[in-house]
This record gives sequence, structure tokens and C-alpha cells, in this order.
Amino acid sequence: MDETIIKEGATIKGDTIVGEARKISDVRVIVKSGRHKAQRVILKDNAMCRIAKKYKFIK
Repeated sequence: MDETIIKEGATIKGDTIVGEARKISDVRVIVKSGRHKAQRVILKDNAMCRIAKKYKFIK
């Protein structure tokens, strides 16, 4: 099923997500939980993401 979601604030989740954009911000380290860290980038100008690999198990 191919579905395009264009609402502001919509979230997509997956094991692997591929993003494309004309402008990409610098990588920022963020805190997830306790001592675990993650990275965040912001995609701007004609940004698009797709799920390349779905979750095996729903958490």
C-alpha cells in the first residue's frame, strides 16, 4: 500500500528510514533515555522519507 502523508506533525516509524532533501542540517546528538544517545538531522526544502525496512516486532 503506497500512502503519502502530508500533514504537519505526522510521524513515521520503522527500523530503517531513508530521507531525501535539498538541504540537510548538521548532525546533532540528542539524549534518548538514560545514557543512550541518538542523532537528529532536519531535512528542508522538498523533503521526503520512506520506510526501507519495517519493524520486525512492534515495541
